[in-house]
Amino acid sequence: MNYDAVKEAADAIASATGRSSHDTGVVLGSGLSGYARELEGTIAIPYGDIPGFPTASVAGHGGTLYSVAVGDGAALLYAGRVHAYEGFALDEVVFGVRTAALSGCRTALLTNAAGGVAEGLAPGDLVGITDHLNLTGKNPLAGPNDDRLGPRFPDMSQVYSARLRRMVRASFDEAGSTYHEGVYAWFLGPSYETPAEVQMARRAGADLVGMSTVPEAVALRHMGVEVAGISLVTNYAAGIAEHELSHDEVTETANAAMGSFAAVLESLIPQLASA
Repeated sequence: MNYDAVKEAADAIASATGRSSHDTGVVLGSGLSGYARELEGTIAIPYGDIPGFPTASVAGHGGTLYSVAVGDGAALLYAGRVHAYEGFALDEVVFGVRTAALSGCRTALLTNAAGGVAEGLAPGDLVGITDHLNLTGKNPLAGPNDDRLGPRFPDMSQVYSARLRRMVRASFDEAGSTYHEGVYAWFLGPSYETPAEVQMARRAGADLVGMSTVPEAVALRHMGVEVAGISLVTNYAAGIAEHELSHDEVTETANAAMGSFAAVLESLIPQLASA
């Protein structure tokens, strides 16, 4: 990862927003990009206007960065992300969240749409991520390390901060949403997991399966940023569902859950910005 390229992007964001720094970053997953557009006073920057930013090609993912005032600070909201399955190198996949870190963000919230694996999880449920399983064999830190970004061998014993998870839980309570917790397993995609793969992940401790988030979380921890994660269960995983899986189902469920998710974010983002 080229530190100078990330710094150039962070400087461009500061120039475009008129804000020298931001306090927290939020990545909005599949079908959730519309949340940022509804906020008052946001400054929108198309990804294409930021040096080095890759642009998503997947339906349901936007391509705009939003800067919004939060209390005495500010937040960066990423409406859309890119994925390794689109053909992007992992350096590109994590480029956006690395710019958040160099923009001053001390905390970050990663959201995603996920398949429900654990018993008791159903489409529409919101789940706080406690840990993850990387089942792809890929890592965004592979290759030469730039010490200006972080150490060669960063600790990953607490990727998802216990302190921030308490904030997530409090936000669920305030929003009137039932709180669930679980482990997220990252598969490369773009094909959905097979029933056998889902059972393997379940036996390994996964409660959720998906195609994002993990490389971003690793890159952020590499740079010393505290991370929280929330999955929206948009479908039952393969072998649990009684029908074939489709991206349309993911997007429809995300759209239907937007109100409850927005209520959680309304409570959580100010806490993250002041954390």
